Amino acid sequence: MTQPDTSPTPDAVRRVVIAEDEALIRMDLAEMLGEEGYDVVGQAGDGQKAIELARELRPDLVILDVKMPVLDGIAAAETIAAERIAPVVILTAFSQRDLVSRARDAGAMAYLVKPFQRGDLVPAIEMAVSRYAEITVLEREVSDLQESLATRKSVDRAKGVLQEKLGLTETEAFRWIQKTAMDLRLSMRQVADGVVEHGVQGLGTAAGGSDASSS
Repeated sequence: MTQPDTSPTPDAVRRVVIAEDEALIRMDLAEMLGEEGYDVVGQAGDGQKAIELARELRPDLVILDVKMPVLDGIAAAETIAAERIAPVVILTAFSQRDLVSRARDAGAMAYLVKPFQRGDLVPAIEMAVSRYAEITVLEREVSDLQESLATRKSVDRAKGVLQEKLGLTETEAFRWIQKTAMDLRLSMRQVADGVVEHGVQGLGTAAGGSDASSS
């Protein structure tokens, strides 16, 4: 069953569930989030409880520590991502950085290395929310799973080109691809492939056969 769109409006307070088995770290994180304007709606000490809270509360974001009892953060992230509940930020100790790629594969949108500063928290959260929104847009455009994954890879490569060539942020680059696709009546993958293969100026060539490029 398709879940309702619970994405917050730009002015809405983001609702967060956090899961960390060390109570002191969990309390500090909750306090930091509150001071930064986030609403911590649920806290858990293990990955299974985090999944249950995420399903029940439908937050805007879930923050998971990698190492937790019952179910670890990577397994919990995989379930939360698969059920399209919310974007996930993974917390990992410096010595566990080899787990970051596994966390990404599980569906985590961003990660924080402990001990982290308050200044690291908001950028990681906003990156996760932004990337999750991008994936949601792409999945609405492409229903086939394999095609969706290929589109995401192509869009990611194109974003890198646009960031380098046009000096855009990652979010601005995605919006550029999205708007260009609408303007040229192309799919986002067609636009992304065109940027990667021909550059920004050669996009019309890449779109060969479209109304926009043949005019």
